[in-house]
Amino acid sequence: MLLAKMAAPVVFQLCVASAFNGLTKHEKLYAHWMAKAAWGGTRIILRQVSPEANGIFDLIMALYRSCRGDWNQLAINSNVSREELQRFLDYAALFLSNIGNYFGSGDQKFAPEISRDALIRLASSHPPAKKLLGQVLEDMYQQPPISLGAPGPLTQSAYYHGDHCLESPDDLSSISKLMEDLSIYPENTRLRRYQNSEMDCYDILQASVDESTVILDDTTVSTLAHKQIRLVRGDHREELEHICTCLRRASRYTSNAAQQLVLQQTMDSFLLGDLELYREAQKIWVTDKAPSVETVLGFVEPYRDPLGVRAEFEGIVGIPEPSETELLKRLASVADTFVSKLPWVPKGTNSNGKGPFEKDMFDPPDFSSVQSLAYCSSNIFPGINLPNYNDIRQDIGYKNIIFSNRMLAERIRARGLQFVAEEEQERYQNHRFHSYYIWVVLHEILGHGTGRFLAEVSKDEYNFDPINPPLNPLTGLVVDCWYRAGQTWTGVFGDLATTVDECRAELVGAYLIDELDVLAVFGYTEESEVSRDDLVYNMYLQLGVDGLRGLANYDPITKKWGQAHSRAHYAIFRHLLRDSDGLYTLHCDPHSYSLTVQVDQLNILQKGKPSLGQLLLMLHIYRCTADVSRCREFYEDLSQVDEEALRWRDIVIHHKDPPLAFCHANTFLSKDDVELKEYAPTAKGVIQSWAERELV
Repeated sequence: MLLAKMAAPVVFQLCVASAFNGLTKHEKLYAHWMAKAAWGGTRIILRQVSPEANGIFDLIMALYRSCRGDWNQLAINSNVSREELQRFLDYAALFLSNIGNYFGSGDQKFAPEISRDALIRLASSHPPAKKLLGQVLEDMYQQPPISLGAPGPLTQSAYYHGDHCLESPDDLSSISKLMEDLSIYPENTRLRRYQNSEMDCYDILQASVDESTVILDDTTVSTLAHKQIRLVRGDHREELEHICTCLRRASRYTSNAAQQLVLQQTMDSFLLGDLELYREAQKIWVTDKAPSVETVLGFVEPYRDPLGVRAEFEGIVGIPEPSETELLKRLASVADTFVSKLPWVPKGTNSNGKGPFEKDMFDPPDFSSVQSLAYCSSNIFPGINLPNYNDIRQDIGYKNIIFSNRMLAERIRARGLQFVAEEEQERYQNHRFHSYYIWVVLHEILGHGTGRFLAEVSKDEYNFDPINPPLNPLTGLVVDCWYRAGQTWTGVFGDLATTVDECRAELVGAYLIDELDVLAVFGYTEESEVSRDDLVYNMYLQLGVDGLRGLANYDPITKKWGQAHSRAHYAIFRHLLRDSDGLYTLHCDPHSYSLTVQVDQLNILQKGKPSLGQLLLMLHIYRCTADVSRCREFYEDLSQVDEEALRWRDIVIHHKDPPLAFCHANTFLSKDDVELKEYAPTAKGVIQSWAERELV
């Protein structure tokens, strides 16, 4: 069993100087300290990825310091060839860009291509590096594990510790119920299982600066009898303490009272581990419209938890771009009219009512395009929609953020071109970014921003009439399930939540891309060089290409998906193949490793849009009604990888695009001002940028 061979990364520079230089000195100081806080979460992420990740990070930094960045001289002194050196530099750049030794997109482990002997020679002349290498060498190359996932023979998860931590579904369900009863949110926790005097024990490790250990009263959950459940506070203590120090410095330079309160409540949540304080901070954050410096900080995305509830730390600082932000604000201001075009909204309705499964009025979010100054995360997305609490999104609001300097990477690279017929490649490449940008924007604002959950708000209080429930458009019968008091989307749908949510959001963007009034907002009209037909054709071709590309993130050994979006793309394409009356044609030749997808251009909207609409309606209704059992049966069948798809996967892996590595800028205090430094888009530049962040 071998790990996939690691292709050399394409390094992309996330330029931010133009936006940063437009800030006032006061705003630059705020951005500087918020960026320090964001990068301060690096070791939390590393600890959440793998037991060896922090040690590998220290090794890379020690080697950099040993030669002061003169890698060529280090290679000469160590008798290591330039080729072997470059293999190590590529590994280091990928490791730092993914913040760990597992790809942020796909969760597969990657190992150095440099030989062990050459790596040992590189570290041999520097005692600290030599010692660190001795501690992590075996784990760097070790296989299995081959990917992240529920702890087992082939996979590992740093969220769950101890032998057989996830062995008992009944225990896990009971612990989740206990946490729910005690208002302990799971996002900033990890779980540890052990035996004590033959008693089965679980520790809920909660991220906080304060340290304490409390045995929880489990009398409300009878299935936990004869087990000991403790809340152990103080996980990631040192990092959170450093982050709070940076936030206190940043609080001197806030632009308004809302930012001040967000920082204070965020600090309080980090100090105490109480996510209710963090949720209160998020409620205020969404009301801070159009800030001169946008920030995200906390335990945000649950993609990597095999149970889908515990979240990875994330820190983001972005600086808005006025011209692109203005376009997005125009879209937000008219987005309510587009909601009525979605398949669960009864035709002929107006803005005063959109049926039981949609909010009566779409409240436009704060929508901005920013250049990212700091994006401390294992996966740098082109766009985000936050907060990740659906009750806050539904009742108070949310923000959409597009990262324009990250988006540029999609403009310059030809992702998936090898799966497009040769005669169509030029058209596909010329128009791909145009349709991709619209797709991402609609995904964020309407994909994640629409829908109304049927819920018991509190005991015997509902946001619908439970005596006369609405009709389920999938069955024609009244709905028979909804969210009970205290239940959340992620809690109910668990491991399905993120991929179904992303699938639904992707479908919304694809479903609306042919609408003329939508396209007009983006500047595409009948007189445009890029036509509506170009955009629609490219969108549906991308659905096919991305459906195939997604297979690279499926592990045929564990039969698990490593990325929520990849599974979603594959599920959409599978549905289109089944349900669009021959809209797509696949040409597969395993002997020549050839695989291409084509779309019947004359029948795209007649066949494709109804198919997307049906899938979108099904996922939406499942989601709004907490119908996890029907959703699981449907979605797991739809995203099943059969023998034919495994043959496609072999070809996809053979033609896999090289991974991206991102090179961020840094800021430095200079007397009473802040200076920005950007780095060359090379593996050496990525390493230097991280070394000069001087993370403790």
